[in-house]
Amino acid sequence: MFDNSTQARAERLRRFETGAGFLAALDQSGGSTPQALSAYGIGPDDYADEAEMFELIHAARSRVIASRAFTGDRILGAILFGGTLDRRVEGLDVVDHLWNAKGVLTFLKIDVGLDEVRDGVRPMREIPGLDATLADAAARGVFGTKERSFILAANPVGIETAVTQQIRIAEHVLAAGLVPILEPEIDISAPDKTEAEEQLKEALLRGLDRLSVPGRVAVKVTLPTIDGFYADLMAHPRVARVAALSGGYRRDDANARLSRNPGMIASFSRALLDGLGAKQTDEEFDATLDASIASIHRASIA
Repeated sequence: MFDNSTQARAERLRRFETGAGFLAALDQSGGSTPQALSAYGIGPDDYADEAEMFELIHAARSRVIASRAFTGDRILGAILFGGTLDRRVEGLDVVDHLWNAKGVLTFLKIDVGLDEVRDGVRPMREIPGLDATLADAAARGVFGTKERSFILAANPVGIETAVTQQIRIAEHVLAAGLVPILEPEIDISAPDKTEAEEQLKEALLRGLDRLSVPGRVAVKVTLPTIDGFYADLMAHPRVARVAALSGGYRRDDANARLSRNPGMIASFSRALLDGLGAKQTDEEFDATLDASIASIHRASIA
């Protein structure tokens, strides 16, 4: 049984705001799952349809979560795809298993993909049944959410649109008693990435100032070009944590960049899972994952 009392929720919030660790992004959905499975050593010929594909990616996620290397000593939270909440790990409900067996918070990916490019950004598609999804997640003991939009260029109109949408969704999440992770990702290959980061930070600070629902949020951003660039975002009174996504940087590069940004923590996906393979023995798998987690943890607490 998952303890969802007021005291337990307060304990989880303290854990998130003060814990020394990082977020494991295990939220590959329909569009990104084939690529994730391929990197794991399972190709499209190894499954007949989408149902089999999701069974295989859940088996891979379960192996990560069940690993002796995956514990709350170094990992604050795991970001999961919605379908994962209906599955089990080692016979337990996944949210129960993460918190009660591992000491790891659960975040739910709530966005349903990206819309077409407008003014240099791809905002989120509208999320159907958002409030019902949030109520269900809260009842299951989910701690927070993650919602991603994508910025391709320094365009103040597009960036303001993306941030306004993020703030609007965050208010729904806060009202449901959950902690939202705003994720306005900037393309690392954007030729004007530094300018886009300046516009994004200004838009985020304005958006946070106008949040109309009590509570604190997290923000997940692309590793910045200028070291320490998001220090004032971390200092904002409405911000619980600022996390960095690897965005396509290789793990060693991502860790080096992260370690030059004190106060930021990792929220890595590919950089976390790189090197894991379906054919590895449990000992090989655990050793590879342990080395990855150790390196990302060091960078997150630097």
